[in-house]
Amino acid sequence: MRKSKFIFTGIIFKERNGYSGICPEVDIATDGESIEQTKLNLTEAVSLYIETAVENNIPVLRPIPEDENPMHISPNNIVERIPIKIDFEIHAYA
Repeated sequence: MRKSKFIFTGIIFKERNGYSGICPEVDIATDGESIEQTKLNLTEAVSLYIETAVENNIPVLRPIPEDENPMHISPNNIVERIPIKIDFEIHAYA
């Protein structure tokens, strides 16, 4: 059994009615009423995406195209950057 660790970037943006979060390396986004809720929602969404990608043998990394990346479009709305750390175990069997 081997444990793998992924570290992705989480970007939290201020919106009119709350916050939105995005992980640019995997193009996953979510929202929340507070910064903390948005962080939790984003971490869960990224974790679920990675689990699904690995189980279904699809690419884990699927970055946002640069011209659509909100970090470049509205950098003044960024309130926080966070690391999203995902650990999981790999089981090999035949």
